[in-house]
Amino acid sequence: MIKKIALLEGDGIGPEVTAQAVKVLKTLADKFGHEFHFEKALIGAAAIDVMGSALPKETIDLCMQSDAVFFGAVGDPKYDNDPNAKVRPEQGILGIRKSLQLFANIRPVITYETLHHLSPLKSKQLEGVDIVILRELTGGIYFGKKQTSADGHSASDECSYNRMEIERIAKLAFAHAQQRKNKLTLVDKANVLDTSRLWRKVVQEMAVNFTDVTVDYMFVDNAAMQLIINPSQFDVILTENMFGDIISDEASVLSGSLGMLPSASIGDTAALFEPIHGSYPQAAGKDIANPTGSILSAAMMLDYFELHKEAASIREAVEWAIKNNYVTKDIDSVNFYSTTQMGDIICDYISGNISNARTTRDELQKPTII
Repeated sequence: MIKKIALLEGDGIGPEVTAQAVKVLKTLADKFGHEFHFEKALIGAAAIDVMGSALPKETIDLCMQSDAVFFGAVGDPKYDNDPNAKVRPEQGILGIRKSLQLFANIRPVITYETLHHLSPLKSKQLEGVDIVILRELTGGIYFGKKQTSADGHSASDECSYNRMEIERIAKLAFAHAQQRKNKLTLVDKANVLDTSRLWRKVVQEMAVNFTDVTVDYMFVDNAAMQLIINPSQFDVILTENMFGDIISDEASVLSGSLGMLPSASIGDTAALFEPIHGSYPQAAGKDIANPTGSILSAAMMLDYFELHKEAASIREAVEWAIKNNYVTKDIDSVNFYSTTQMGDIICDYISGNISNARTTRDELQKPTII
């Protein structure tokens, strides 16, 4: 298989973690006889610094001409600390979602037993957690009409949805539920918001065509609480843009580290894959960032290409590494491996250069404290 992939490394740790994912993908290509052609383009603060725009036209054109987009992260403190900045790095990722009509963000949340101690939840609450969150990406309050009064004393943000926007992601959510445990939970605020009442009406109407799927309806405040009290009750969660942003970030703490989790943003004809973490500028250039989320995002991209065996190879390698304590500084602040070493370890496992007996740190010639 030959695929062209637009590589948008972005800011902060973005270039470092994507480099490891690309390394893993090249290892898989060699092993399974594929060709992945990567072409880089600027986005975020890196693009602003060079071209004055967070999303240059050249970047959009490349993405539209590619089979998939692989993304790092955007964000820079110099813009975060300037409330008057007219151009911001985050406009890059919002713009690419809109340009490619990436209407559904898919975020799997699973837990690893050896990392349970890193979560604020007790281990017994984390057993069996395997959730997929589908968040609508192109509508809602983030893209609604915004205005601030002339005197600066009041402001408003419009939240708007139409039936088509809800139906297309709900259809995807039902399909995911059918491939998993046949359970779907719609998270909304239908007791207060008209947009949520429309979401609930549309999903209820669609549910009659998916009789094998059990559908629950949960207000967002209760859902936020239930994610902490009993996260294993959820299978597929469907929700609108802002609620999904909040719920998915909350769910990420279940894994023990933001660096662990991947995501995919899907449209009718395009797809983008990225780790859920931000640009983490404090770690940039130090080779300490966790590349696992980026590497697992590569697995999601392979699934999108219907290369399921290859995707499974990545997940198996990641699980093996974690089980054998090959982790980065965010997981273990004393005995840890660098970003680059983690990529090498995953590649070695996939290529068969690591035996199951290789579980000691000495073999990587890395000093450690016991």
